[in-house]
Amino acid sequence: MTELKSVVHCGGNGFFVGISPGGHSLVIETDGGRASAPTPIELLLVAVGSCMGSDVIEILRKKRERVTDYHIDIRGMRRAEFPRRFEAIHLHHVVTGLRISRQAVEQAVQLADEKYCSVAATLRPSASVTTSFEVLEPSVPICAAAEVEPQ
Repeated sequence: MTELKSVVHCGGNGFFVGISPGGHSLVIETDGGRASAPTPIELLLVAVGSCMGSDVIEILRKKRERVTDYHIDIRGMRRAEFPRRFEAIHLHHVVTGLRISRQAVEQAVQLADEKYCSVAATLRPSASVTTSFEVLEPSVPICAAAEVEPQ
């Protein structure tokens, strides 16, 4: 078993400063209407997306897929009453690249979701975590400069 430790300091006026186990600091706010720093619940969506995304990209790299762009659209549905926990989170993976195998992406998303993403596994006992994906070809040539006539 591995233990991680972090510290959260009250900064006043609805702000906190979190210090990660690695020593990195992050400003957090509890007044989401101000929109000057992420709220704890917003960070949870970013955490599950970055956790799963890093796994997907690593799996696709090992499969030698030529990914040129990648992002995840994450949507979370929260209860109206307190505690306003997430009841459902959906992650839509959008993979762009040259002749990317749909099967490889499907396998990467499935493995990340079901086996490797520890944030999703932590959320699952109380929230439904679902995934989908799409594969796109680049809309512009990767090396547009190579198409310029030499002088």
